[in-house]
Amino acid sequence: MIIDGHTRTCGLIGNPVEHTMSPMIHNTLAENLGHDLVYVPFHVEEGRLTDAVKGAFALNVLGLNVTVPYKSQILSDLTEIDELAEKIGAVNTLVRREDGFKGYNTDMPGLYRAMCSEGIRIEGEEVILLGAGGAARAVAFLCAFRNVSKVYMLNRSLEKAEAVAAEVNEKTGRSCICPMALSDYPKLPDHKFLAIQATSVGLYPDVDKVIIEDEAFYRKIHTGYDLIYKPSQTRFMKLVRAQGGKAYHGLKMLLYQGVIAYELWNNVSVPEEMALQVYEAMKEKMGMKEADER
Repeated sequence: MIIDGHTRTCGLIGNPVEHTMSPMIHNTLAENLGHDLVYVPFHVEEGRLTDAVKGAFALNVLGLNVTVPYKSQILSDLTEIDELAEKIGAVNTLVRREDGFKGYNTDMPGLYRAMCSEGIRIEGEEVILLGAGGAARAVAFLCAFRNVSKVYMLNRSLEKAEAVAAEVNEKTGRSCICPMALSDYPKLPDHKFLAIQATSVGLYPDVDKVIIEDEAFYRKIHTGYDLIYKPSQTRFMKLVRAQGGKAYHGLKMLLYQGVIAYELWNNVSVPEEMALQVYEAMKEKMGMKEADER
């Protein structure tokens, strides 16, 4: 592409940002859609976040993604926050407005779109949610907003799960998040669940780890979704498949959170075929094999 005075800039702020796949997503979309836009990562040192946001606005940056460790810290630097992002307490996308940036959370809509792409529906489902950290908390909000029947939130610390469940139930006006100690998984009802793995257990390089070892637990799962995408087959996924369930990794969540951000910045709708073309490029870059997908 030719970069000139008409080219708009988007980017990613975080620490670190060196291994991000976001430039592939956004620059490919810009090229395919014919938009005069370039996306670059910006490494923002600790203590310089406010400077980075003000500087980006002064430089006429169109939009930004936000990654660790700034998704919650950045809230005070924004002029407006979308309702979902405000409830979750985390922002990963900034959209330029006249007086500053508005913050959105596209991670959870990205997860929802990723699951829909795989034919997974969460409305009315009973869900097992593994973890009670930041990612699990956001997933709990998504489940509550999307009218799941019940979410069993399993966590090593019952107190933390209880605190997250109470917060989500109160903010969404529902009572669908049920906290449980991880060790109490045998007490789960004896039927099939959608299970979402929202801990970092099994993340590369600790690929042989899994939060629950017991095969009997995995017989309760008809579909498992691991937010981790490296490795492309986590131990959690292998155990779900070994007991006859379907299992998916989180790379499509990464794809669709980026697609939704791109749509917000440019006021467009990205065709599904184009999004899946980007997904194939992402898999190729990561060295994933088609056999890893099912």
